[in-house]
Amino acid sequence: MPKFNQQKFALVDCNNFYASCERVFDPKLERQPIVVLSNNDGCVIARSNEAKALGIKMGVPYYQVKDLMINKSVVIKSSNYPLYGDMSSRVMSIVGEYAPVQEVYSIDESFLDLSGLMVNLNTHMQALKNQVKSWTGVPVCIGIGHTKVRAKLANRIAKIYPRFNGVFDIDVLPDNRFEKLLASVDVGDIWGVGSKSALKLNRVGITTALNFYKADIGIIETLLGVNG
Repeated sequence: MPKFNQQKFALVDCNNFYASCERVFDPKLERQPIVVLSNNDGCVIARSNEAKALGIKMGVPYYQVKDLMINKSVVIKSSNYPLYGDMSSRVMSIVGEYAPVQEVYSIDESFLDLSGLMVNLNTHMQALKNQVKSWTGVPVCIGIGHTKVRAKLANRIAKIYPRFNGVFDIDVLPDNRFEKLLASVDVGDIWGVGSKSALKLNRVGITTALNFYKADIGIIETLLGVNG
């Protein structure tokens, strides 16, 4: 029998969203390297995994990588925000059916409050992932944790490691493995810690998520302020 889940959140995040949307409407692009450019084709704002593997960085000006993309037969798309907005609405409509409370965080991310659901959360979220892919063509990964920060970190793991099949509950990790994971994450990659705050933390030796996790709360508040 599924256990009663106390406080639990999930972060549903579309994979390479703009590039995935382009593939939905042109299936021939599957497995091809794709980049999406910003308004006026100024810089790279989205990349497929194949484009990432070529070393194309997010935000790089188009002119700096134009020759590389031509040489590697990268498919180049101008941004199509009406398309992305429509696809986002379709995805979020499905996601919202899987929990009583949904918080759409961005065009390609949504938090779900899973607290109190009498279901196996991994099975429930696998069903969500499969339905989104089947109904919209957009792949998603899902992170689960008892806080939104943990769910965000879990989503990162779900994307990196294929063995989790796109869904990962970080709360199942024993303490030693959880701390090892935190040690591998730069403090600037913690959700809510911006680049300026990361620099302040780095100056006092807080360079990883584990350092941050173990730091005295008074030091954090002094450096970043009560509101971060």
